[in-house]
Amino acid sequence: MVLKTFGWSFAVTALGLVAAIFYGGWQAFGIVAILSVLEISLSFDNAVINAGILKKMNAFWQKIFLTIGILIAVFGMRLVFPVVIVAVSAQLGPIEAIDLSFNDPDRYKELVTDAHPSIAAFGGMFLLMIFLDFIFDEDRDIHWLRWIERPLAKLGKVDMLSVCVALIILLITAMTFATQAHQHGGGHVDKAATVMLSGIAGLITYLVVGGLSGFFEGKLEEEEEREHEAEEEAKEKGKPVTGVALAGKAAFFLFLYLEVLDASFSFDGVIGAFAITNEIVLMALGLGIGAMYVRSLTVYLVREGTLDDYVYLEHGAHYAIGALSIILLITIQYEINEFITGSVGVILIALSFWSSVRRNRALAAESGGDGGSGSKSEVSTGV
Repeated sequence: MVLKTFGWSFAVTALGLVAAIFYGGWQAFGIVAILSVLEISLSFDNAVINAGILKKMNAFWQKIFLTIGILIAVFGMRLVFPVVIVAVSAQLGPIEAIDLSFNDPDRYKELVTDAHPSIAAFGGMFLLMIFLDFIFDEDRDIHWLRWIERPLAKLGKVDMLSVCVALIILLITAMTFATQAHQHGGGHVDKAATVMLSGIAGLITYLVVGGLSGFFEGKLEEEEEREHEAEEEAKEKGKPVTGVALAGKAAFFLFLYLEVLDASFSFDGVIGAFAITNEIVLMALGLGIGAMYVRSLTVYLVREGTLDDYVYLEHGAHYAIGALSIILLITIQYEINEFITGSVGVILIALSFWSSVRRNRALAAESGGDGGSGSKSEVSTGV
């Protein structure tokens, strides 16, 4: 079962890692491995959410999502999107960006390094908003680091708090960059404005993506409400009610909703990759491997019916996103080793997984000891 579900992912992993060695040696191998683990970790909650929605669709639309949908996810977001970011930031054509990365890596590195402040500001703000909206979510019942998450969740009652905090951090970053540039001769003072504009663009992008997700979610809720009304009407008329998977218009809205969700989840992995490397080839290999595992995890969760057994993984992924956002903003001015950047996220994910295992064991022990009353402690077991 595992080999059948993850077989293609294992094959792509082997090919990707071998290609990395041929491209840049063992250092490239390490970077691609870190990117793969990071993408899988950050996209675990994506697979869980995908599976929860996908199981509502009929077999035809499930197949559409797992074929056409994954092509869009892998080739559209994980492979093409990094090229577009580099091309726009370095003011190159997409073909020229790819050509330079292969044939003139020194010139490519120079252009990308020059464009890094804008890339980092855009990505840092996008990732920061994901983290802040999670940490300020007052409706979240399960907390991992209770001592910090509960007080911050209460602060989430303040409207637009995450936007305000993000803008304050962006302002501090831009002012620090301008001050440092001025002290070193003022040659890059004008780039403080670029950092500010790029950061605001990242914030706007996040809000637009969130708005689209909300729109399709609203359409989905409307369709589910119609389905519920139809079931109630059938009950009143004495007709048998069967759990039919969604098809037609409802399934189409589900498909669009899943694609927008996948795009929004892809942003964090793609943008986070820039905190580790600026090389398009290595990004494509690492993120492509990770995207294949997202598909396999989605299929596995749908087939097995197992959703979100490790409840703190989502927390760990969001803390990793928050750490990456801060690292990206720091790299506007200071260089940070890519292995340190990658390790921070992986360590946070590993800690959250370990905490989830401990929680499951504690709940199992409590349930065995008192006859199944462990559900009450489900929301309070954390660090």
